[in-house]
Amino acid sequence: MLIELRIRDYAVIDDLYLELSPGFNVLSGETGAGKSIIVGALSLLLGERASSQVVRKGAERAVVEAVFHVEGIPGLEDQLLDLGFATEDGLLLLRREVAAEGRNRAWVNGSPATAAAVGELGGRLVDIHGQHEHQSLLRPREQRAILDVFGGAEGLARETRALHGELSEKRQELERKEVRIRELEARADFLRFQLEEIDGAALQVGEEELLEEEARRLEHAEELALGAGKLHERLYAGDDSLSDRVSGLQDLLGALARLDSSLEGSLGTLEEAYHLLADVGQRLGSYASGLEHDPGRLEEIRRRQDLLFRLKRKYGPEIQDVLQAGSRVRDELAELEAASFDLEDLRGEVRRIESEFLDRVRALTERRRNAALSLEREAGEILPDLGLGKGEFRVALSPVAAPGPGGAEQVEFLASLNPGFEPGSLSRIASGGELSRVMLALKAILAGVDRIPTLVFDEIDAGIGGEVALQVAEKLRSVARHHQVFVITHLPQLASRAQHQLLVEKGEVEGLASARVRELTGEDRVREVARMLGGDPDSPTSRDHARELLGVS
Repeated sequence: MLIELRIRDYAVIDDLYLELSPGFNVLSGETGAGKSIIVGALSLLLGERASSQVVRKGAERAVVEAVFHVEGIPGLEDQLLDLGFATEDGLLLLRREVAAEGRNRAWVNGSPATAAAVGELGGRLVDIHGQHEHQSLLRPREQRAILDVFGGAEGLARETRALHGELSEKRQELERKEVRIRELEARADFLRFQLEEIDGAALQVGEEELLEEEARRLEHAEELALGAGKLHERLYAGDDSLSDRVSGLQDLLGALARLDSSLEGSLGTLEEAYHLLADVGQRLGSYASGLEHDPGRLEEIRRRQDLLFRLKRKYGPEIQDVLQAGSRVRDELAELEAASFDLEDLRGEVRRIESEFLDRVRALTERRRNAALSLEREAGEILPDLGLGKGEFRVALSPVAAPGPGGAEQVEFLASLNPGFEPGSLSRIASGGELSRVMLALKAILAGVDRIPTLVFDEIDAGIGGEVALQVAEKLRSVARHHQVFVITHLPQLASRAQHQLLVEKGEVEGLASARVRELTGEDRVREVARMLGGDPDSPTSRDHARELLGVS
């Protein structure tokens, strides 16, 4: 609820500070004292467009601050966190400032904020009836939410929203998969061709070097055979070969070693050299005899090298890259095969959620229809008590093209306050007083479920008096059991039923008109009610009448 309000340099208000109470409060005072200006300042705090014209003459800026106790208000804490703020000890401080040069600023709990954010938060805390911009009951979404709470369909509405969100996500996932599958299917033949091309090549890492070496050997087979044969002859097979010479030297050194054992080491080395020469000579002989000129094999190698070159140019730059490309293509084809199964599962999931969603939608529609009839009936019973005997209230449920998060229908509150006229949108009702009384009727019905804690009624007493005024006052007291209620009134019947009465008075500060507010108690309140009755506030008769209304002796 609203517990403190401070207004500085706003219109005719110099510096006004109010500590406010729960329950039923009235603001009274002479015409022109500034009662509606206080409501205007509060409207500014709730997001009304700022104008430098509200700045008090001679002041630099107008400031409106309000402190609210917000503990236990559903969803407000989450909304604050979304906006980047938090409550402090269950309190929320909102502030708007309008400079004389036109600039305006806003704060939430002392931190800079946008005027829109302050207005969004204020709209959850205060409902002003009498100025359409701040009447939550004029907003279709709020009307739908109120009907759901009134009809006990809040849980169904939440389930419907949740299922619609889940259905939307699954449909988007299905669409993404279908698009992906179409893409893969469009490329499937090409992918299969690529995989066949790569797998068919049976590539081996390192084979390029082996092929290049074999190709050189085949290209130079005659030269290699001739050279290896000559070496075979000179090292091992020919007359006077190196191995024969080393063998003769080995015999000579052996004879010497028998005379001097210190030469045995050299003899061993020479023997090793003989065997190495003989081995190399023999192997070169085998190599030369094994070589053959094979143009067919060389052509086969050249074709293989050409294939590798083309694959590398297409998928490369290296053989390893070609193999990795084949792996990727294989994965895509596997994805296509798996996705076909996943797609059918996902379609089944969409059908299941859609069926569940439509079941909730149908149940929600039925609950809303019943709630609409009950709300119409209860409003019809209350309106005559508020001086709207010819009034008619309707709840219109208009089907939407396709069920959405809010269900299968739009909800709109309609009313007709004049005989012969069809019920129309609440926002088109011309009389502020009549509209406020319609709102009061709804608030009286919805008092236990309406979540906005503070209600302000301006112009609710327009065109009423006598018994109707007393009935309006009783309805306000009833609503005040669940809400903090402020009423700006000229009617003593309303003022006398309030639990707290604030008097707005016009004075003068430094030669400029100024409004001030004080709470009335005891004889001061008796005197004000006597004034509102139209008599002399100082006469015993007027005061006795006032005491009778107030129920005091």
